[in-house]
Amino acid sequence: MILIGTLFVVAACGDYQPFGGPLPFPTPAQHDLVVLTRPGALTYTADEQGNAAGIEHDLAELFAQELGVGIRYVVVPPEQMESELANGRYHLAAAWLSPHADEGYAATPPLFQTRDTLAQHEASLPLTDLGQLQGKTVHAMAGTRQAATMQRLSRQIPDLKVVEVGQGTILDLLEALGERQVEYVAIDQTLEEIANQYVPSLRASLALSDEQPVVWLLGPRPNAELAARANAFVERIQHDGTLARVEERYLGHVHRLNQADVTKFLGQMETTLPKLRRHFEAAETVTGIDWRLIAAIAYQESHWDPNATSPTNVRGIMMLTEETADRLGVGNRLDPRESILAGARYLNLLKEQLDAPEPDRTWLALAGYNIGPGHLNAARSLARQQKADPNAWYEMKRILPLLAKPQYYERLKSGRARGGEAVILVENIRSYYDILVRHELPARPVAPGVERMIGMQGGSAPGLKLRH
Repeated sequence: MILIGTLFVVAACGDYQPFGGPLPFPTPAQHDLVVLTRPGALTYTADEQGNAAGIEHDLAELFAQELGVGIRYVVVPPEQMESELANGRYHLAAAWLSPHADEGYAATPPLFQTRDTLAQHEASLPLTDLGQLQGKTVHAMAGTRQAATMQRLSRQIPDLKVVEVGQGTILDLLEALGERQVEYVAIDQTLEEIANQYVPSLRASLALSDEQPVVWLLGPRPNAELAARANAFVERIQHDGTLARVEERYLGHVHRLNQADVTKFLGQMETTLPKLRRHFEAAETVTGIDWRLIAAIAYQESHWDPNATSPTNVRGIMMLTEETADRLGVGNRLDPRESILAGARYLNLLKEQLDAPEPDRTWLALAGYNIGPGHLNAARSLARQQKADPNAWYEMKRILPLLAKPQYYERLKSGRARGGEAVILVENIRSYYDILVRHELPARPVAPGVERMIGMQGGSAPGLKLRH
């Protein structure tokens, strides 16, 4: 999960003008595609290095690529969205929006379907009927569709109080719910499974609205050609799998962990992680892999137990096989420092064997970490035979379980493998990583002298190669 940027207006866009006529049609090297959006887990987020992501962001990037033009974002807080929509100084608004009440605002065909729902603490009596909101206080983020839904309901339900929150993010508000500081929160249904990773005590049992489409708004006076291109783009990605792949990138893993898994992990983050963090950060210094991802791998492998041992003699906090440990020069697999550094180096070696784009490259390498590079390569060959993309994790999630079926593995030199378990491992690691990114800060900078010393102690062995 990536940190939500507290961005208000990003006007680093040569085409963006707060006043004046319609924007020029986006053209290569002349006029960028101007996208109006807002910060959020489903829309536009930025990590510590300023790299942007989000479902809406990725889709807008794909549309700009199809047009062959650059892209510039106007990022505003939710409470300013309505006024920005009215001024028309954008080509499209991609901010998890439903069709505008004013029919003059053109919109694309639906990208997704969603509804507003009520989140409450698991310990509170679940509400199952809108009439039970009488006398209750419900919080919602200011300027959102959920706030508008609650204001509408407050005119129908006696003594329903609505509090619109103008600071922080929806995840901050839901964490306040988890701590019993607020009683009820109105959220987008799509956000529920993401939020469950951070607030395992959250429950959503009451629908606040009917199902509504999520669309791109094209403004009150859209360019006819641009509207036609946007509509055609949305229809195409719905049918060729592009939309499903983008959705999987952000939502495909979030339903794997249950409440007990998340609660236990959050507890271990407080008690066990502080003792190991320096080893994870040292491994990041050597390998460049985010220490939080290395920690997520270690938790999935051993629950951060340096003495973990499997019946097949896979051992240590990173659960290294004896063969892998020997090739990486590990003297003691039960030494957490050695094991963590070796596991991170091994992941890098696996990534070097792949030419997939990120983040698919990392997810594929994690699958190889579990089943070995030989089985991963066999699965990728099988993907090609099945007319699937071997570089797309979305596709490989379907292919990997086939390695356990005789009609497939009997034709492979590598033989049988538990590919389905590899998929589960990767999806769990993705969830643990999201939680760590939400709660733990990036690694502190390391002095160059210390970095050289760490590298001398644990750098990659010259000429080390993986067997296939």
